Amino acid sequence: MASIAAVAQVELKTKQAEDELGTQLIIESTEIKSQEPIAFNEGTSISVKNLFYNVPARRNFLKSNPVELRHINDEFQRVALANPHIAFSMVQNELETYNLESGKLSKRIVQLFGKNYQQQLVPCSEETDLVKITGYVGKPENAKKTRGEQFFFINQRFIKNSYLNHAVTRAYEGMLKEDYFPFYVLFIEIDPIHVDINVHPTKTEVKFDDERMLYGGIHAAVRQALASFNVTPSLDFSADVSFEHLNMQRENPTRTSQKDRDYGSFKTLEGNQERLDKLNELYASVSQEEIATIQEAEKERVVQTTFTSSMNQPVEPEEKKPTYHLHGRYLLRQVKSGMVVLDKISALERILFEQYQQSMQTGSGAVQSCMFPQQVSLNPSDFSLVMELKGEINQLGFEFEQMGEHMIVIQGIPSELAPCNEKEVFEGLIEQYKFNAEKLDLPKNESLARALAKRTAGSRCNQLKEEEMDHLMDRLFACKQPNYTPDGNPTYVLVSLEQINEWFSK
Repeated sequence: MASIAAVAQVELKTKQAEDELGTQLIIESTEIKSQEPIAFNEGTSISVKNLFYNVPARRNFLKSNPVELRHINDEFQRVALANPHIAFSMVQNELETYNLESGKLSKRIVQLFGKNYQQQLVPCSEETDLVKITGYVGKPENAKKTRGEQFFFINQRFIKNSYLNHAVTRAYEGMLKEDYFPFYVLFIEIDPIHVDINVHPTKTEVKFDDERMLYGGIHAAVRQALASFNVTPSLDFSADVSFEHLNMQRENPTRTSQKDRDYGSFKTLEGNQERLDKLNELYASVSQEEIATIQEAEKERVVQTTFTSSMNQPVEPEEKKPTYHLHGRYLLRQVKSGMVVLDKISALERILFEQYQQSMQTGSGAVQSCMFPQQVSLNPSDFSLVMELKGEINQLGFEFEQMGEHMIVIQGIPSELAPCNEKEVFEGLIEQYKFNAEKLDLPKNESLARALAKRTAGSRCNQLKEEEMDHLMDRLFACKQPNYTPDGNPTYVLVSLEQINEWFSK
């Protein structure tokens, strides 16, 4: 609060339950302008206006309004989760975004992230002499391909720690798809003497005396929670895994499989049988001698005449250099100066990026309607971002409509993405867009095109057929900027013949 009061105009109103009157403070640039009693309800209200009004140079480092709003939303969620016993509300442009009632942690999670979270929460609890772990984890089937819904709190303070995050994801080992992330809100209570919170100015990075102990405790707590609620996979001991039924089938050949029954029904189809009978009759009516006579007469009838002209000289086609596949990720092709090594995913990312950019500029993106429209539930922050970007997302080829509070229905996707999991692709697009917005200051169109190309290049690469793989290099060099991906990584490397000769020279 002291830092904010130094660069903004702050109005604070507060009142304790036992007091008759509250207090109002008005602070500007750390200077208290006024302090007076007021009639006020129990609680505290803080109003911050004209941020950086006295340090205008700092305003140049602010991101766009949607990015800054998302930061506010993120901080609001963290504070609200850490204090479920306190009611919170948030108003944006005179519209109420959140209105959270006080209650249990599970109620607070549902209020923040949606009613569908009510069915996926698994309580987690573990206590030792040194540490106490409580909270909730999500069921594996509800994991998302996007980050952002993973929360650690140390003594009610939000932290970020990749080491502890690995302890949670390892507890889900064998239950999550690749690149999927589980939901969790975990509170860790530990003696403050074992924690150093002054590692980073934001206080979100901390150090522990014994990280291994904490890692093991979190892993055990999450694993036990998943096992207690029958979430972890188990062996079905009631299934008959003996080979007796196989031996019985060998001894009793009259027992036919479903495939045999299907083939038998196919053979007895009346239409197919009639066609087969006619073909057999026709073939039987022509003798082998007659067939040989007809073939010999046909050879004598055909006369080949060749004129001595340069036009009739056989032209040797230009030899196309073969393309070799290496470890499923790279393509190798010989060129005049040496060899080209191409990264298929990076190349496809560049190709898709320019394709999406063109679609957004011309509005010519083809749409593939979804046979079964998919519902996507978003948190309030992501929902407001999606509705703000709706026009640009539509230009990419996505069609969706709002349905209820913080929920959309995807009705169409870019045709080149079909078939795919529409929900996964859409969530990945939004997550990648948010990541780009934090790191780069780009126009919306370019940032969205980058995000979709980045998120879909890997899956699209796995779907390419052999002939498409061979033409991938040609498609890349037809791009405006074939050398690099949109974020600056090389798409290919040219290895010169001189370099190759040096490898083997003495």
